[in-house]
Amino acid sequence: MSAAWPTGGGLVPAARIPGGELAAVAEAADFAVLPVGAVEWHGPHLPLGTDLILAEGFAAESAISGGDGAAAPGDGGATPAGDRATAAGPRGVLFPAVPYAACPGQTRPWPGTVSIRPEIAVGYLADVIEGIVAAGFPRLLIVNGHDANMSTVRAAMEWVSGRRTASLLLVNWFQLVTPAETAELYGPLPSRGHGGAYETSGVLGFDPDAVRLDAVADLPPKPKLPVTHPYVLVESRPDPWQGWSGHISLAGEEAGRRVRQLAGTRLREVVAAWVAAPPPAPPTDAPLPAEVAPAADAPSAGGPEPEEAP
Repeated sequence: MSAAWPTGGGLVPAARIPGGELAAVAEAADFAVLPVGAVEWHGPHLPLGTDLILAEGFAAESAISGGDGAAAPGDGGATPAGDRATAAGPRGVLFPAVPYAACPGQTRPWPGTVSIRPEIAVGYLADVIEGIVAAGFPRLLIVNGHDANMSTVRAAMEWVSGRRTASLLLVNWFQLVTPAETAELYGPLPSRGHGGAYETSGVLGFDPDAVRLDAVADLPPKPKLPVTHPYVLVESRPDPWQGWSGHISLAGEEAGRRVRQLAGTRLREVVAAWVAAPPPAPPTDAPLPAEVAPAADAPSAGGPEPEEAP
């Protein structure tokens, strides 16, 4: 069924696969991919579908064969067309994106944000993921564009992995470019906040017509805590804050192209290593091997001592 894919690999849309051909396509595929995003306010300068644009954009790049021809930072040029034609990529099946998500309290009151409850999000995602696995795709890549999805998607993945034989890979595009690299791109001012220069540049890398750089002035974000240790801080409303914050004057299409190339390349590297790795064993209901499981008639720990014979 390799004829379903472009020459050298790539993606085919699941929604276009005839039901009678699904089993053959699933058998020939290396993996399936599911973008997950959100419909959420990102400020007057970014579209409500920012997270969807980024999740779908990077998902589409997860199986580009032989590279996309974009120049890598410092490589001096694009990949030669002949090399791209001969380098085969993996074969993937692209499922329609999950558009709605649990959104944080800081963006829920702002116009256009459509938020679902976290417990609904986890259950919905668990059903979607399990459905894709049950359709014949034990390897599923989930490309995330909305930070709050990391917890709900992870919980759903853990649930499914105990019920189905599956290898479930979650990648957040935002984390594929390091803070040190964004500091190189944008300078010392903060760039990685919600609706900030980094995210704005990411959208510019895929859909520049969707961005309105002249719609806002810079809104410097609240400083981070002066520590180097990892932490998660959730506050009701940071100040300054207008449902977004950041130095938008730092964003631009050139930075967007570099973000797209760098993050896309790293996503493909992760996918290549994952596809080459051995598959997992099936889940089991038996938590311990039989030889180390307690005997059925053994007294339980902390229970009453057995009575001595008279």
